Amino acid sequence: MSRATNAPASRERRRRRLELAKGFRGSRSKLFRQATEAVNRAQRLATEHRKLRKREFRRLWIARINAAVRNEGMTYSRFMEGLTKAGIAVNRKMLSEIAIADAEGFKGLIEKARAALV
Repeated sequence: MSRATNAPASRERRRRRLELAKGFRGSRSKLFRQATEAVNRAQRLATEHRKLRKREFRRLWIARINAAVRNEGMTYSRFMEGLTKAGIAVNRKMLSEIAIADAEGFKGLIEKARAALV
């Protein structure tokens, strides 16, 4: 009986890996070993950066809120404390959008936060 090879499965495995490496520069998209290493790194960093993106956006929203609140003579932490005491539950993303798009509405929130702190 002739010996069966694993050629079709190996070829398919290599093809899939090179397909994932499309768009990479040079040998990273052509040669199997370099492509494998590049794809492994890319997938690992993609996972890590999905987590980091959430932190970066939260930092951005806080920076925007802080800038808007400081224009009214208050700090970010006191503002958030005032909102909590006033029973206003708005997330930071929406607060930053309100600060950008609706300055008058944001001033109203600041006044409510101030009133709750007194």
